Amino acid sequence: MGSRAAEQRVDARQLAAGMDAEGVRNVALTWVDNAGITRVKAIPVQRLAAAAERGVGMSPVFDVFTSDDAITQSDDLGGPDGDLRLFPDLDRLTTLAAQPGWAWAPVDRYDQLGQPHPACQRLFARKMTERATAAGLDLRMGFETEWVVTRAPASLTPAPEDEFEVLDYPCAGPAYGMTRIVELSDYLRDVTEALTLQGIEVLQVHPEYAPGQFEVTTAPADPVRAADDAVLVRETVRAVSARHGLRASFAPSVVAGQVGNGCHLHLSLHRDGTSLHRTPDAEWGLAPDAVSFLGGILGALPALLAIGCPSPASYLRLQPSRWAGVYQCWGLENREAALRLITGAPDDPDGGQAEVKTFDAAANPYLAVGAVIAAGLHGIEHGTQLPAPERGDPGVLGVRERARRGIIRLPSTLTEATDRLEKSAPLHEAMGKVLHGAVLAVRRAEEDHFAESDPDEIAAATRWRW
Repeated sequence: MGSRAAEQRVDARQLAAGMDAEGVRNVALTWVDNAGITRVKAIPVQRLAAAAERGVGMSPVFDVFTSDDAITQSDDLGGPDGDLRLFPDLDRLTTLAAQPGWAWAPVDRYDQLGQPHPACQRLFARKMTERATAAGLDLRMGFETEWVVTRAPASLTPAPEDEFEVLDYPCAGPAYGMTRIVELSDYLRDVTEALTLQGIEVLQVHPEYAPGQFEVTTAPADPVRAADDAVLVRETVRAVSARHGLRASFAPSVVAGQVGNGCHLHLSLHRDGTSLHRTPDAEWGLAPDAVSFLGGILGALPALLAIGCPSPASYLRLQPSRWAGVYQCWGLENREAALRLITGAPDDPDGGQAEVKTFDAAANPYLAVGAVIAAGLHGIEHGTQLPAPERGDPGVLGVRERARRGIIRLPSTLTEATDRLEKSAPLHEAMGKVLHGAVLAVRRAEEDHFAESDPDEIAAATRWRW
């Protein structure tokens, strides 16, 4: 850490001086906990060099925070003891376009002796990316972020327990309709402009299905940067919304019974500059390693749900025939399959990708990319094959027909998904005992907290947590 810290200090001083001259006064240093909440410590910009050299202190107890800010414990984490150091990644230091006077940087977490914190999710994502690189794979990933926007109430005081919040949508146009863009054109312009100014390439933004719902898709990047981008996109949308007198929710289920917010993960595999989705004469265009990588993801999906769908609210969204991918199958351009293969334009040599449909924005994006990579690499190591692709909606098939085709319903509760994660030897090995145990502890605590809650109560309680 010594030489690294010295280099960081010099870079940080130069960066801080430039930012100070541009009017930046504070830097938000963020990490994402195992409940998917973005936590923060902020420092004056003049303290950036000190933070780069020595880190900023924080308690390891945040790894066992739940979405409602309760604290549970695992075998290794919990309680008031201990300290960690947050080290900002200066390569991602970004002036925030929608928060004048502020900058942002994600952090890596180390102990006071300079050793990597075994439960640091960002370091886990980097470790899995390095494993993929060692296997000769270049992975590109990206997230589609969905959110619902409402008018901010005059008071943010929660409604009485016997009342439910009435959401005031600022746009009333039809799903996917141009009307919504017309009604919120200034807002959406500011969202895309802020993201662009922050160095995030926006591929598209459009109205989605549910009332007040939109989606933004950003360009693919290496897995760690993709997870960083997911955090920055969400907080930028939140900031722009506030400046417009609006409030954004990224919760899996904003209103129980309606289509919820997903956060689909896209990925593509390359080797030596060549796409493994464009192999001539190969079935589905996939090179053997791409088949096995995707086969590994498909096989691990029941356990991966505890990573990518980490809240009881997630399972309100995961309903058949809603394009959420609730059956363990894959398909070519099939939006009802949990794993969708996107073939891309035939004349695009770099085209082709896969999409994990099930994930939502309650997920820690670093955990999501790391766990998916681990599952894919396990598939390559064991030569896992893909079954035949499915066409159409598995939800309309009878139980016997799904059984005949080997189509299995993915876990329908967080309890079931957590049980599968607990038994997943490949994910336990990849995550390590401390991180794996902390995730399980948080999931069990979320289950217990909402055990007696009905869907409306779950949606209301989690609506503004993400």
